[in-house]
Amino acid sequence: MKRKALFVDRDGTVIVEPAGDMQVDSLEKLEFVPGAISALRSIASLEYDLVLASNQDGLGTASFPEDTFWPAHNKMLKTLEGEGVTFADQLIDRSMPEDNAPTRKPRTGMFGRYMTDEYDMASSYVIGDRATDVELAYNLGARAVLLQRPDTGREMLAGKPFAASCVLMTSSWAEVAEFLRRTERRAVVARRTSETDIRVEVDLDGAGDSRIDTGLKFFDHMLDQIPHHAGVSLTVVCRGDLEVDEHHTVEDVAIALGEALYEALGSKRGIDRYGFVLPMDESRAMVLIDFGGRVDFSWSVPFTREYVGDVPTEMFSHFFKSLCTAMRCNLHIEARGENNHHMIEGVFKAFARALKMAVRRDVFSCELPSSKGVL
Repeated sequence: MKRKALFVDRDGTVIVEPAGDMQVDSLEKLEFVPGAISALRSIASLEYDLVLASNQDGLGTASFPEDTFWPAHNKMLKTLEGEGVTFADQLIDRSMPEDNAPTRKPRTGMFGRYMTDEYDMASSYVIGDRATDVELAYNLGARAVLLQRPDTGREMLAGKPFAASCVLMTSSWAEVAEFLRRTERRAVVARRTSETDIRVEVDLDGAGDSRIDTGLKFFDHMLDQIPHHAGVSLTVVCRGDLEVDEHHTVEDVAIALGEALYEALGSKRGIDRYGFVLPMDESRAMVLIDFGGRVDFSWSVPFTREYVGDVPTEMFSHFFKSLCTAMRCNLHIEARGENNHHMIEGVFKAFARALKMAVRRDVFSCELPSSKGVL
């Protein structure tokens, strides 16, 4: 998997940019932007390489001697490090605007190592307080977060050809952190074989929106229980060889869905990890789940019919087993009842509720839900 980067501007974004000379050249001038420290602490647990990217006009010249820059800069870094925030790289351009240096933001001369196949720029971000930070994101092929009030931001970007690269305008660092934490919990999986062509999109923090179309109406009805009862957004579109039978469609949807859920969980930091038993009319269903990284599957659902709707009942255990393997989890399922439709619908609803419990995340927690410290 390619790496992602978060390029963070310094002056006006992490620390306050002084009026007048606009230089943080003494400890007395060092002041953090409100909310920056706590937000960066939250963001640091995400799967981004944190990179500080800053223009420092004339650094090292008589107008901005180095010995006035480094004490405040190092104090800033030490303060952030004490909160668990460490930059993997620091990109500092020393040129003046009139030099038109290729390394000066929004130009990309400093960013060569990130514009390679090692990094996924389309999933990376630039966070800054100026239009040039948005332009930098555009030039990198990344997305931008503009730390400005929306009305100010819209005015700054009005008529700019790179404005569409800005995906969030806010003066609140807390909103920036929550936006990035939510973005981490999305995934798209496309799976194409000689038997099926599938696209699955998952947003674990979505609003329950869904589009389900597999060509099997009862299967669609069951899959639709997941976004409805788990509170996630889910798209599943499959074109399979139903003229042969239902096997490949059901199995491959399970694999693609499991891979998408696994990817959307990301680092798993802050999740509840476990979770559901529910009644469905005369039947009852129990689903136990553990996103601990190990695979174990148990199934006890005694059907008395060969088909429910247009799906063979034998395919449901295969669906959940394939899903379990792709999600890399423990999944134990039991159901009892008289009506086979009620039993399997209860299973899907219980699975969705278990999923909702397990993926729920405390946005203020960066801890892994494991005494081992590893999942």
